[in-house]
Amino acid sequence: MIALLAVSLGVLIYTFVGYPLAAATLARVRPLKLRSVPGFTPELSIVVVAYNEEAEIAARVANLRELDYPTEKLEILVVTDGSDDSTPDRARASGANVLHQPERAGKMAAMNRGAHVAEGEILLFSDANNRYGPEAARAIVEPFADAAVGVVTGRKVIDDGSGRPLDQAESAYWRYEAKIREWESTTGSTTGVNGEIIAFRRDAFPTPPEGTMNEDFVQAMMAAIAGWRVIYAPQAVSIEQASATAGDELTRRSRLVTGRAQALAQLLPEMVVKRPGLAVKLISHKGLRPLVPLWMISAFAANVVLSFDHLWAQALLAAQIAFYSLAVIGWVADRAGKRNRFLFLPYYFCRANLATLGGIWNFVTGRHDAVWQRVRRG
Repeated sequence: MIALLAVSLGVLIYTFVGYPLAAATLARVRPLKLRSVPGFTPELSIVVVAYNEEAEIAARVANLRELDYPTEKLEILVVTDGSDDSTPDRARASGANVLHQPERAGKMAAMNRGAHVAEGEILLFSDANNRYGPEAARAIVEPFADAAVGVVTGRKVIDDGSGRPLDQAESAYWRYEAKIREWESTTGSTTGVNGEIIAFRRDAFPTPPEGTMNEDFVQAMMAAIAGWRVIYAPQAVSIEQASATAGDELTRRSRLVTGRAQALAQLLPEMVVKRPGLAVKLISHKGLRPLVPLWMISAFAANVVLSFDHLWAQALLAAQIAFYSLAVIGWVADRAGKRNRFLFLPYYFCRANLATLGGIWNFVTGRHDAVWQRVRRG
């Protein structure tokens, strides 16, 4: 029981603290610099994949047209995958090129169609419900001045201006995640990408296996296995709202975990052979997190058994019970509409790990669906 408790807590600490510290240390002592070319502005195609986004698409196109980038080198292409509302018409009226297909084939199929039609040397993929900061286009293409770079991802910022606890919790998570990606990128390649702001050199744009769920992540890692660097550009900012409710967000997270498990099964065998260092990053950053709820359960169970014989175990168990009690109180407060950040964070952490369990269960039982489903925002 002592060994089980030690291993469980050790894995949890390594996942959330140990690996980030190791990544930060390595970034300081062994950085891998990028070649820089002042004023580098290659031909850029921004491909917006949209499904029934009539309420958002005009504002999205307007936002892209306001980017600080030479207009003669910027193409805006909206791929309306299966939309049966006015999304195609509103996108055209906003000045974007539109590629419409009545049948819904999924995001990867839409990305492939967009990549085939787009004319730019760099392909930047975006969603319809986010907004880019003015410098996003220049910041996302800058690392491509280095011939070794095949993929660049930007920084995700959660903010709807309301200060909701859900937005604050998501924002805190993405700030933590951003630092890990920055440190990983400094030493070679990051293993985390954001699908709403991810750019590919045309030659580095791969097609993942049919049925792939987390397209952007799988494509980035396929490019990395092929020898390209995957770079995180923190100045390329994409702003969006968190999901409408914690339930909506956790539905989205559960699907992402299912897709991540699928991706790891696809990618790791080849990556271990061809890019072992990157495989260690991937396992530490993305492979251990889906297992966190299992280690939480084993830590609690071992702690309960040990508490009958050891005072230190009783103190540790009391701390665990206190944490989970705060999560329960946060759940009750959330249901009552009386939210505060102090209670929401432990509640959100525990509920997110329940969603992770659901995602793993879906993967194990083969309940995959490659056609992504929208969740409400804001």
